[in-house]
Amino acid sequence: MSLLSDISYADALVNLELLARQVVEGFITGLHKSPFHGFSVEFAEHRAYNPGDNIKNVDWKLYAKTDKLYVKRFEEETNLRCQLVIDTSSSMYFPRDTSINKLQFAVRSAAALMYLLKRQRDAFGLSMFNDGLHTHTKAASTTAHTKFLYGYLEAALKANELNVKTNIETALHQIAEAIPKRSLVILFSDMLNAEQDEEKTAAIFAAIQHLKFNKHEVVIFNITDHAHEVNFEFENRPYQFVDMESGKVLKVQVNQVKENYLNSMASYREKLQLKCAQYHIDLVDADIAKGYDTVLQAYLIKRQKML
Repeated sequence: MSLLSDISYADALVNLELLARQVVEGFITGLHKSPFHGFSVEFAEHRAYNPGDNIKNVDWKLYAKTDKLYVKRFEEETNLRCQLVIDTSSSMYFPRDTSINKLQFAVRSAAALMYLLKRQRDAFGLSMFNDGLHTHTKAASTTAHTKFLYGYLEAALKANELNVKTNIETALHQIAEAIPKRSLVILFSDMLNAEQDEEKTAAIFAAIQHLKFNKHEVVIFNITDHAHEVNFEFENRPYQFVDMESGKVLKVQVNQVKENYLNSMASYREKLQLKCAQYHIDLVDADIAKGYDTVLQAYLIKRQKML
């Protein structure tokens, strides 16, 4: 479990950047004891030696450790452009009675990735949407830009909007046209919508295909509260469920609807996986109860493939 899972919501508002640093540093320490040792972040500050490179820039200490030639990157070198995209619709505020909800998980994950991107001298921007694209910045890697984006993230944590629907497809079409080609687009969303019908799903993937058409690489972190949203783990008693985006109220007895719910959710998640595979999109299952290492590992794997 990541460190941020044990930090209170109030503390998260104090200094999101500091908390992101703690998560990343703890994750990096863990890399040395895991199968992901090869992704050590120190290599992000170097690149492989190429014939013609100035021999003065070779990091001989790193050569002694790896028996391979690496040169140090210059400050102005940017290896990657990444656009972090966060769904801030009302469904992301679920669950409301626990220490962390889906939006908090998404924001904290994005903050950790920003810290890692900055450390790797990659450029990054931020987009946020609900029923429309309400926040969008270009990608940069300066310290001032980073602090600016942390401010946006902290504002998102303080918001608490109900009955705001999701319009993923419109936002993604806008983002596809706004960012430079061949960017890495990382989407944090529960991928849920009020309709959950074939037409809506097709519209979402048409927008994602637009991103792919513009030569962007796409990673989707499908953020869920597995216990409740995927496994439907509720006590067997009457409940009154409220759709957080539409406000619609549904009264149910758990044992009467559980089987149908589980079948419908499994079917939708399978379709989501198949669609992502069809369009060569990385779909990462991100359970808010499992911490942030899944997000950071998936990013590092994708980054290595792109460079």
